[in-house]
Amino acid sequence: MQYDLTFSITTDENNVPEKLTWHQSGDLQSPTSETKALMVSFWSPKEQATYGIDLWTKEMPVLEMQIMYHQVFLKMADTFERATFNKETAEMLRSFAKSFGESLNLFDKSQE
Repeated sequence: MQYDLTFSITTDENNVPEKLTWHQSGDLQSPTSETKALMVSFWSPKEQATYGIDLWTKEMPVLEMQIMYHQVFLKMADTFERATFNKETAEMLRSFAKSFGESLNLFDKSQE
């Protein structure tokens, strides 16, 4: 089975994204969805390098961007652990995410 992800980007006259949408083919339950930001990374085995697309709209508030980054760090830790079975390093990433969130006051420390 093949799935396709489609990203559509509408920009203003200065090529700043105004609208971002994405769609996953092959899933009738997945309509086109609008988003305020997207980060996609690609690994090139030939160049041994990571390439990426990082976009956000004018309406993406800084606080939401900070929350997104915090969650991306946690997601990276989870994905790293599943891919490598290296729990110790994944915990290092989670610890960094926690420090990152605390430094930005993203959560109340009394709720941890």
